[in-house]
Amino acid sequence: MKKSVLTRYRVMAYVTAVLLIVLTVGVIGKRLLHLDGFDSLVTVVGIGHGWLYVLYLVFAFDLGNKAKMPVGRLLWVLLAGTVPTAAFFVERRVTREVQPLIRDDRKLAPAASQ
Repeated sequence: MKKSVLTRYRVMAYVTAVLLIVLTVGVIGKRLLHLDGFDSLVTVVGIGHGWLYVLYLVFAFDLGNKAKMPVGRLLWVLLAGTVPTAAFFVERRVTREVQPLIRDDRKLAPAASQ
């Protein structure tokens, strides 16, 4: 597996996790604390998180297929973007499990001709 597959997944995991935390804080401020100014924050961050979560799903599914993850683990990885802070922990664990599967393309490349 190429390192770029893991890198794409990791970037999207962090982006969706951070946006979900911001969205959660915004919803708490808007709905529970009735603070002014959180309406537009919740709208913008909610739309951004929604679209980027779809991209996260694509990258996580791609990683799961290439790493040959069991279905249960793959579902947990896919759902991690919906639970605040879960994506941080799941990303760390997935990275540790997938790291040995990454091939080093420099070792596979033929030696440069002189």
